[in-house]
Amino acid sequence: MSNTNRPKRSRGGGRAARREIRSAYDITMLPGLRNNLPLCEVMDGAQVEQIDAASMDILEEVGVIFRDPQALQDWKAAGAKVEGERVYLDRGLVRDLIATIPSDFTYSARNPANNLRLGGSHSIFVPMTGAPFLRDLDDVRRNPTLDDLAMFHKLAHMSPALHSSAHHIVEPYDHPISQRHLRITYSSMKYSDKIFMGMTTSPKNAEDVMEMCALLFGAEFMEENPVTTGNINGNSPLVWDETMLGAMRAFCRRNQPVLCSPFVLGGANTPASVAATVAQLNAEALSALAYTQVIRRGCPAIYGHYLATVSMKSGAPMAGTPEISLMNFMIGQMARHYGIPWRTSNTLGGAKTFDAQAGYESATTLSAVMHAGANYIWHSAGWNEAGMHCSVAKFVVDAEQCAMAYRMAEGVKWDDFGDALAAVRDVGPGGHYLGHQHTQDHFETAYFMPDLFDNNSIEQWTAEGSKEITERALDHARNLLNAYEEPSLDVAKNEALLDYIARREQQIPAADALNQSY
Repeated sequence: MSNTNRPKRSRGGGRAARREIRSAYDITMLPGLRNNLPLCEVMDGAQVEQIDAASMDILEEVGVIFRDPQALQDWKAAGAKVEGERVYLDRGLVRDLIATIPSDFTYSARNPANNLRLGGSHSIFVPMTGAPFLRDLDDVRRNPTLDDLAMFHKLAHMSPALHSSAHHIVEPYDHPISQRHLRITYSSMKYSDKIFMGMTTSPKNAEDVMEMCALLFGAEFMEENPVTTGNINGNSPLVWDETMLGAMRAFCRRNQPVLCSPFVLGGANTPASVAATVAQLNAEALSALAYTQVIRRGCPAIYGHYLATVSMKSGAPMAGTPEISLMNFMIGQMARHYGIPWRTSNTLGGAKTFDAQAGYESATTLSAVMHAGANYIWHSAGWNEAGMHCSVAKFVVDAEQCAMAYRMAEGVKWDDFGDALAAVRDVGPGGHYLGHQHTQDHFETAYFMPDLFDNNSIEQWTAEGSKEITERALDHARNLLNAYEEPSLDVAKNEALLDYIARREQQIPAADALNQSY
């Protein structure tokens, strides 16, 4: 598994130069990952049952606030006890509802070659989203634009280990907030033919995403096939609000999966205890997962979360801490206990630049996520400064790190074991394998060879300009963008999408930031 070697400099320009660069990179998307690593399970069976029982006690005795009249009405009709905005969920009702969530399903991309199975041992890597700033191709921190968003969607398209173009990787400040979701969704669809995420910033925005998906895939097709993913964030502790629940209904009614994601700031909105934090998070996730099935029985849904611990020195969220890894291991066990696919966050960092802190935090998280057995591995590229910016340099390095993790998770390959042992007999004591036919046949695939990490001698590194990782990564990103070719989108579908956007932008006042009533 390798991303191939760096491109040679072209003497020409234009189309010939792009062809030369393209020939140096294989951008074919890796199939969805089948994770063959042994899972790290830090709880025994009795402790899993203990977390489950504690979560069910919370649901029955403490209750969860559903700050949404429609959800309260739905819960009453489903047989739940409702007092004001607080819903008390009987464990039997919860178990009955979550039992109808599919244990796995297949995403359909606009390029069928990029369809992906999710659940069980099947996992995917998804870039970060939501950054209000970026560090650009010159490593300058600034406000993003629609062109910057398109750049990240192109980089995601050209990164083999990234399985999705996500949605608002960065916030495009050059477009009105109230209309932004339309342009973000179109960018996700246009610049990549991988799967993508759908905006859930309001119920109406979510409905717009569903209409755009129907134009791209067909409304009837969506009834049987997941084509996008929404994220529904909880307000921990134990609150789901009207905006998120309305967006959830828009997705679930069209049979599209949502991530049911409590937002954990350990020690701030959860108890200062790993085990109790997981019990609360589990209760929150189960309440939302159960509601997806109240909306539509059998609709796919994903057990979600966002994990951070809070520095008791500053109150700032922290990434890459031991407790986050432990919680990922525990949440993986709980999701498997219920037979539901689960989401986690990956390659997180709190550093302000792409420095050693960013690398250590991201590597710690990535390793834990792989051994936890996560399915929907979100924020897998670009995240830094606690999500405040997406770094171009870190984005492409993270993508290569995901490719390395992918290779590790495939496990040991035994198909050439006999031939490799025969080479030991051929070479014998004191020899070397560099010229042996087995090495010639397998050297490109036997060991991962990173493009972006420098493993040359100090002399060669110096002769090549003493470039450190950030400079190498930005050069790599420029080369990828120079080689980018837009995947063909059906002309009629493209025109239908643009017509829909134009019509909705006429209907939505540009100053209407919430976009709730149109």
